Amino acid sequence: MTLFGDPYVWLPLVFASLMGLSILIYVVLDGFDLGVGILFPFAAPAEKDRMIASIGPFWDGNETWLVLAIGLLLVAFPVAHGTILTALYLPVTLMLIGLILRGVAFEFRAKAPPDHKRYWNLAFFVGSLITALTQGFMLGMYIMGLVFTPASLAFAVLTALCLAAGYGFIGSAWLMIKTDDALQLKAVRWARRALWGVVGGLGAVSLASPLVSPRIFDKWFSFPELFLLAPFPILSAAILVLVWLALRHLPDSRDRWTWIPFAGATALFALAFFGLAYSFYPYVVPERLTIYEAASAPESLLIMLVGALFVLPAIIGYTALSYVVFRGKATALRYD
Repeated sequence: MTLFGDPYVWLPLVFASLMGLSILIYVVLDGFDLGVGILFPFAAPAEKDRMIASIGPFWDGNETWLVLAIGLLLVAFPVAHGTILTALYLPVTLMLIGLILRGVAFEFRAKAPPDHKRYWNLAFFVGSLITALTQGFMLGMYIMGLVFTPASLAFAVLTALCLAAGYGFIGSAWLMIKTDDALQLKAVRWARRALWGVVGGLGAVSLASPLVSPRIFDKWFSFPELFLLAPFPILSAAILVLVWLALRHLPDSRDRWTWIPFAGATALFALAFFGLAYSFYPYVVPERLTIYEAASAPESLLIMLVGALFVLPAIIGYTALSYVVFRGKATALRYD
């Protein structure tokens, strides 16, 4: 029987790929609107309305990808879902509180009296920051094998701070595309500072992942894998240099190159994601459960795959449509 003829092999792999794709898209799309919220304290009051307008048509749709990823984990790998969420119960709860807080603040700040608006602005910032920090913390704990030791907790705190900086960077990159004048200039300055957080996060994850287990170390530093995987760090370094050079020459008077930092951040997130996927495959719970051990029955997965073939194109379609319809610079925030 061939590899793709055995449903016990290819169905778990398909669902793991769909779940990974959903997480990657979420990190990029919801990452930039979380980043915009993290940058709120550094903006003037009028600029905050423009920042909200830049993410207004997209932020709630972006969160669909998180729901999809968790849903796929639950239905396709229920044992792993229980193990991961049990280990990360507290940060997951805090993340949900952050998402709720920023969602409520997003709506209420538009209708609040002027003297109350600053409190909702603060709530939007706090909700965005909590969400980013908890997601970074969970990433760090996952990389460390969901083992709570002083070393793993310290690493998780580091990844939390770096992911928040990474979201701040991609949020700044989004504002470069969607705004102009003084706010665009501020976004360039914010991005220059936040880029160091991206570098720190990539470096920390890249150094820690091979040290978690001898298996991962061998996957990266054995021969010929060492040479075959060399393009990953080389390409990442080249993208970082390109983004840094672009930031030195932005803002551009003709607005031709403002897309480079956002594209660079997306590429860096994608490379980091594929590096982690390669490191941990075939495990869905590091060093404990493989995707094949944790998967639901093939009959169940096949039925769910049919549903996913309808749901996934619909989500991709309306997401793409929203970005096409609301392309261009963000205009003044209006609710009439």
